[in-house]
Amino acid sequence: MPMIFNRRSGLAAVAALVAALGLAFGPALAQDDPPVIAAAADLKFAVTEIAAAFAADTGKRVEVSLGSTGNFTTQIRQGAPFQMFMAADEKFIKQLAAEGFARDEGTLYAEGRIVIMVPKGSNLTADAGMDALAAMIDAGTLGKFAIANPEHAPYGLRAEEALRHRGLWDKIQPHLVLGENVSQTAQFALSGNTEGGVIALSLASAPEVSAQGDYALIPHEWHNPLLQRMALLKNAGPVAEEFYAYMPSPKAREIMVKYGFVLPEGN
Repeated sequence: MPMIFNRRSGLAAVAALVAALGLAFGPALAQDDPPVIAAAADLKFAVTEIAAAFAADTGKRVEVSLGSTGNFTTQIRQGAPFQMFMAADEKFIKQLAAEGFARDEGTLYAEGRIVIMVPKGSNLTADAGMDALAAMIDAGTLGKFAIANPEHAPYGLRAEEALRHRGLWDKIQPHLVLGENVSQTAQFALSGNTEGGVIALSLASAPEVSAQGDYALIPHEWHNPLLQRMALLKNAGPVAEEFYAYMPSPKAREIMVKYGFVLPEGN
């Protein structure tokens, strides 16, 4: 059975990656109590840049909370004070809209992709066909391998689908380490405590992460598409509305493309 990996290692590599994956915003600008945007963990680098660009262009600030889409959906149902939700799987937005928690079904803002990533020094090679992974499993030489928890993280579910497509899902069970979300999974995959993992292209392509290992894009046909949708929640205020409207702007789109997201045409 896969295990939930919650080891708090003091290794420098982990600390460096946690720092690289962390969010940091400057002091509040012309605004008190900025709206909180719930954003899927794969957006960590992209949404940080977009929020900074939004602040520079408008003088207004949003606070971004990152995590798994499934967990955020539960928190929103329980009354969490988010004003906007950027999900990694559009079905969660549609559910919240049907239940009255979102103003409407929102907008499709991107499609995500998954990669296999290995840290420098790993015995595993990152190849799109996962042939090296299959060979290590069969040889009994694979240690631990990280994916996000498929029960509440869309990127974890897509990782499961890809592993099933490759015929590795049952074989890899004893080796799995499950991250709470895909950002935590990236930390696990590059910590040196695993041979690698399946993470979001948007994280792997960030310079802070790509410098620590190698990755290969998993074929699109191996899993269901990661259609990512955003919506304003029922308590959204004017600044959240402005940020929502800012997402399709040329500057925001350019940032999304930089991190490997496929954008819907005309949006």
